[in-house]
Amino acid sequence: MNINVENLVSISEANQNFSRIARLVDEHGTAVILKNNAPRYVLLDYGLFHKNADADDESVDAVARRILAEHIKAFEELVK
Repeated sequence: MNINVENLVSISEANQNFSRIARLVDEHGTAVILKNNAPRYVLLDYGLFHKNADADDESVDAVARRILAEHIKAFEELVK
């Protein structure tokens, strides 16, 4: 998962204009939603999620933890 500045949105923008955030995910596959200027949530295209998960074997929480662990350095950079 690549994270760039174009994929970052504030939580207030996500609340007010979810359709724009959905289009962003359609274009880039993901969007990172910031809360208090720190990454808090990741919105994934379901196809990307499904590709990264064996839904029969892993819970959603386990998949989310695995994806976060794989990309923790990117999230740590965003927090700076």
